[in-house]
Amino acid sequence: MGSSCGRVCWKWGSPLRRLPGFSRLLSTAALVPQICVVGSGPAGFYTAQHLLKHHRLARVDIYEKLPVPFGLVRFGVAPDHPEVKNVINTFTQTAHSDRCAYYGNVTIGKDVMVKELQRAYHAVVLSYGAEDNRILGIPGENLSGVYSARAFVGWYNGLPENRDLKPDLSSETAVVLGQGNVALDVARVLLSPLNILRKTDITEGSLAAIACSKVKRVWLVGRRGPLQVAFTIKELREMINLPGTRPLLDPADFTGLGDVIKDVPRPRKRLTELMIKSALEKPGEKEAALWASATKEWGLKFRRSPLEVLPATDGKQARGIRMAVTRLEGSGESARAVPTGEVEELECGLILSSIGYRSLPLDSSIPFDPKLGIIPNRLGRVQGAPGLYCSGWVKRGPTGVIITTMNDSFDTAQSVLEDLQTGVLNLSNSKEGFKSVRNILHSRGVHPVTFSDWEKIDAAEVARGKLAGKPREKIVDPREMLQLISH
Repeated sequence: MGSSCGRVCWKWGSPLRRLPGFSRLLSTAALVPQICVVGSGPAGFYTAQHLLKHHRLARVDIYEKLPVPFGLVRFGVAPDHPEVKNVINTFTQTAHSDRCAYYGNVTIGKDVMVKELQRAYHAVVLSYGAEDNRILGIPGENLSGVYSARAFVGWYNGLPENRDLKPDLSSETAVVLGQGNVALDVARVLLSPLNILRKTDITEGSLAAIACSKVKRVWLVGRRGPLQVAFTIKELREMINLPGTRPLLDPADFTGLGDVIKDVPRPRKRLTELMIKSALEKPGEKEAALWASATKEWGLKFRRSPLEVLPATDGKQARGIRMAVTRLEGSGESARAVPTGEVEELECGLILSSIGYRSLPLDSSIPFDPKLGIIPNRLGRVQGAPGLYCSGWVKRGPTGVIITTMNDSFDTAQSVLEDLQTGVLNLSNSKEGFKSVRNILHSRGVHPVTFSDWEKIDAAEVARGKLAGKPREKIVDPREMLQLISH
């Protein structure tokens, strides 16, 4: 027995195996569960890991639309956070299991339909994440100079779909709408000294663009107050200590907050205390000298809600943003921002919307809640679809960090294991797994990329990076990836 996921983890070899008739069934080939996972990010790999660990016969195939694996670990984690990417080592171990296979360059919902996967596998787990972003829904949102933080992050991290973004960095002031960790990542990358970025796996093209950037000031704008920010203390500390920059925090936003936070949970309390200290206390001699010599700055603007992106005289380019000044109704996490009637304008030529990611339906046969942006489920079991499961952001919404996704994925894997054990998933019907999917892909001219293919791409990226003094130089064009492995 194990309980790493907060629920009892059933293993083969436990007393459950000695149910009447169970030993006899165990000897038949039909008892090999064929399971597939759609998506090779943290949710997909953690789901596969748990299934392989707790079922000694299960085979797990992982499908990914890109040639390369790891999802947001590769394309979402900031380039200056290499330690977060260490989970790739664990995922690689999983992929090397002789009961696990990776098939990249396969788009589920286009190259193969979910119904076809369900005919080939005993269980199908949807772990494909959130490939879209929430929109602001305000006039001027589509002007030049306005980008989603998701696209901007994808651009500097080498996500193929964002490789041609070419963001306009010619304005001195940038505004990031949102106050979460992604917003801080974006601000940090915009303001970081080049000597820091050059040592990361940021793409060659984005590094060259940032080297010519005119951005000197970044405002991070939130609808609510300091007690509702979504970023964490580690990311805030990094911003406060970022070489060559100084924080701009309005003391009025933090006066009197010391008393309010006495009873809030410890992480929120420590985070707020750090903001209060930076805003209200006189900096130490060393810190003061660094801030005085800083050529760039960043700040937090609270209680501001975007109303309209203002166009320049050409009607095409953003020149600023109009915001409603808000006040809070209620307190703590549930506090609501209500417009006061007052309006404020902020001049800026670069606006990045960091208000959240959004999942999309994979194909029309799968239940999907467009309002919540999730697949309706109970403990990862897709409602009204036996044999279909989901994990990660498409299961719970785009929140939390990698460890949240790990626990969530273990929970879904546990539901699959329980359904295998109770007979909800009928193993007496032998399934062919990838063998039948391979025939479908072949007939449609789709060439899947294996994990050993990925390792050739990986080696090429690392070799290119070495020449530039970087951990890797990411290949951003899928065609080049496929040429490299002779597809």
